[in-house]
Amino acid sequence: MRSDAGARRRAGCACQCRRVAPAQGGSVSAVLSLVRPDLRDFAGYKSARSEALRGDVWLNANESAWANPADGEGRSRRYPDPQPPALRARMAQLYGVASEHLLVGRGSDEAIDLLVRALCVPGQDAIVITPPVFGMYAVCARLQGARIVEVPLVDGETGFIADLDAIREAVLGQGAKIVFLCSPSNPAGSAIPHDGISALARALDGKALVVVDEAYGEFADGPSATTLLDTQANVAVLRTLSKAHALAAARIGVVIGDADLIAVLQRCQAPYPVPTPCADVALEGLSDAALTQTRERVALVRSERARLHAALERTAGVRRVYASQGNYLLARFDDAERAFRTLLAAGVVVRDQRAAPQLGDALRITVGSPVQNDRVLSALGEDAAGGASAPTGLVVVGAEAPPTETMS
Repeated sequence: MRSDAGARRRAGCACQCRRVAPAQGGSVSAVLSLVRPDLRDFAGYKSARSEALRGDVWLNANESAWANPADGEGRSRRYPDPQPPALRARMAQLYGVASEHLLVGRGSDEAIDLLVRALCVPGQDAIVITPPVFGMYAVCARLQGARIVEVPLVDGETGFIADLDAIREAVLGQGAKIVFLCSPSNPAGSAIPHDGISALARALDGKALVVVDEAYGEFADGPSATTLLDTQANVAVLRTLSKAHALAAARIGVVIGDADLIAVLQRCQAPYPVPTPCADVALEGLSDAALTQTRERVALVRSERARLHAALERTAGVRRVYASQGNYLLARFDDAERAFRTLLAAGVVVRDQRAAPQLGDALRITVGSPVQNDRVLSALGEDAAGGASAPTGLVVVGAEAPPTETMS
């Protein structure tokens, strides 16, 4: 007699996966129509923590009965909840959405990978990206076997701008399933107008998912694209605790979108994506007191961004500094290699962007603390002055006095 497990193995599936019941009447929503047909009723792996069971002796996951000596409170002995309820609820509150519209995962990177794997059929579907831009969109597409369609940012008087008309035509002409819009753009720093994102999503309704990566959204002026979710099911938003919230090592990010899409992504997600220690520190980092301090630091970064921008523009050898809505500045240099080496010699590490499209003379400088920013200005100012020695950390002459940390 042939078992179900044996049938699955002969069909190429040796996992403990299941299938969910199809929609009533066989109908598929507009957003689910973008999901790979073979994954629409895929139920994923059934872990020990995915069942709503109650008891006081837990012997269903082959865990140790004793805590590790290094784990004093025994918090890491058990597998964590796949979606820690308290953290999910707190992040939903933070971003102004309902919990069912949000999936917590291993930074924004996992969300990007999940979206590409869930929507793109290998060797058939495509994504659209806007270089120069964050490299993980292309990496995930390459690993999935999805085509990559590039619509470069346009370098103009106001900075690098996304050509939304060209993006729309590329999607329709190439049959792309996903458009990745990085806003604020990394590394360019420019933000995409909210009404432009809305218009693009309407034009691509039922044809492609518009993913807005807002990793640096806390530093920007405009509203979040999450405000479009009520009217546009084909919009998804990426957020992270790695930047403004200073929890990069915790690796906590979310994808926010239509509840049906979020459910599909959760079924495609590897088991136990949020380790308990990471969930604990993230929840503590989102307390009211922590959020107050985060807002104060964001305000300081925005102030320092303006100061650093103005000072760099006055620094000899700096050809152009782009306006930025992120916590970084993109700058072109007469001699980017020399500037990069000068900063390294002063102990300052910045991101060399010269291998990126259109950026053969550019460096990206994170806006740090006032003292760290002064180190940047001092090093570049000394180099422009011919290497005059001045104590590291002093403000370069002419700079404003300071007020009372693949492309990541």
